[in-house]
Amino acid sequence: MLLTISCTRPEGAAWAATDLGFLLHKNPSRIQTFDQSYGVAQVFYPEADEERCTAALLLEIDPVRLVRGKSRNTTEFSLGQYVNDRPYAASSLLAVAISTVFGSALHGRCAQRPELAGTALPLRIELPAVPCKGGPEYAERVFAPLGWTVTATPLPLDPAFPEWGDSHYVRLELTGTLRLADALSHLYVLLPVLDGSKHYWLDATEIDKLLRMGESWLPGHPERAWITQRYLARRHSLVQVALARLAELDDAEPEELGAVDDTVDEAGESTTAATEPDPGKPPSLAVLRRAAVLGALRAVGASRVLDLGCGPGALLRELVTDRSFNEIVGVDVSVMSLRIAQRRLRRLPVWQAERVTLRQGALTYTDASLQGYDAAVLMEVIEHVDANRLGALEQSVFGSAAPGAVLVTTPNSEYNALYEGMTPGTFRHHDHRFEWSRAEFADWAHRVAERYGYAVRFEPVGPEDAERGASTQMAVFTKHNGITTEQNDSDEKGAA
Repeated sequence: MLLTISCTRPEGAAWAATDLGFLLHKNPSRIQTFDQSYGVAQVFYPEADEERCTAALLLEIDPVRLVRGKSRNTTEFSLGQYVNDRPYAASSLLAVAISTVFGSALHGRCAQRPELAGTALPLRIELPAVPCKGGPEYAERVFAPLGWTVTATPLPLDPAFPEWGDSHYVRLELTGTLRLADALSHLYVLLPVLDGSKHYWLDATEIDKLLRMGESWLPGHPERAWITQRYLARRHSLVQVALARLAELDDAEPEELGAVDDTVDEAGESTTAATEPDPGKPPSLAVLRRAAVLGALRAVGASRVLDLGCGPGALLRELVTDRSFNEIVGVDVSVMSLRIAQRRLRRLPVWQAERVTLRQGALTYTDASLQGYDAAVLMEVIEHVDANRLGALEQSVFGSAAPGAVLVTTPNSEYNALYEGMTPGTFRHHDHRFEWSRAEFADWAHRVAERYGYAVRFEPVGPEDAERGASTQMAVFTKHNGITTEQNDSDEKGAA
């Protein structure tokens, strides 16, 4: 099976089309080979110049290894083990190859071209054969809402016998201007969805994989329920959990996504599955984190607030419910996240929603329009920034915008040992570039505070361990006005 990704350099762009090689971490000048569990993947470049560059991923499936890796539900002598389309049509096998061969690009990491990794590029993706059992219109329904122009051409069942009609395969062409990481995440999730089956056994970890890979676009997708059902191979128990979690991410009612299983017993009584939160269950870390941020904003007396890296707007929804915050600006680099945030705001009363402005922007670039605000929030943001770009973020936020206060939350890596299933050296999220200990966070915060004229204090957030500290750590920076916050506290105590 074959996948090609082409990038065309826009007129006047400062980068060359061959920089696609940097983003994919694959040199255009040579062929590279990668062993896969069911075959061999090769990456090569049919064309590579400054104006246009095409990268090809060719996956050759070994039928014998495929049979040995049959799924748990396949019978020992099933004919389907030997007669199938797996070696030829893009499916979950190709999706797995994308994640292993283009893993860094899929996660948006590129140390040599970090700005380009966050830039929307003119892309063209071609797949000669894709199983699409719902027909070409389903390819349009899942890819078009993500910004793609879709051409799905049905392939004949047999060109020699046109009267037999079309097969359930299509030649798929996608064109659009998107980040490469977003394009790869769309393929990773949606190729198995169009196929409707997977080559491996599904368990609960597949839910986390789906939500992780689709976090920036799936909650706001109009076909999210259908995508979820197909991705999880209609495993009812997994689908219900995934849809409930999607509803939580999008502030929707679980019923809207079909996450509630309504049935009627013999007596005609509803046996709707319970979806309300357990009142005895403690609030999630995300809820505790937002509460801590809101409390800190009130403590510093902020009324004009920046939510930098606002994502789909979870914090924005809580800020607007407090009348003390009379101007709120959400900034994020992801257009899809901002669209979700906008949808959330539409559900609010006008008097609340009108206090919020959404802007697209990268936090590593200065923006004069962000100057003069009382406070800025960087909630779970800095760990998503490459270490060599942190200096640019510091200058943009603390140096250029220079709000009266800055609140920064980030995971405490020491606490990770208490999370079941986390192995040493792993991060809580696939997109994290680092996770700091309390000492590392304090060193960074004190250095930034000294350089840009802030005082800083630290607050634990979430569950706390006597030895390892809290799950989340928060730094509250307050700008010097000739006297530090600590000095003010001392003077007040002395006066008392």
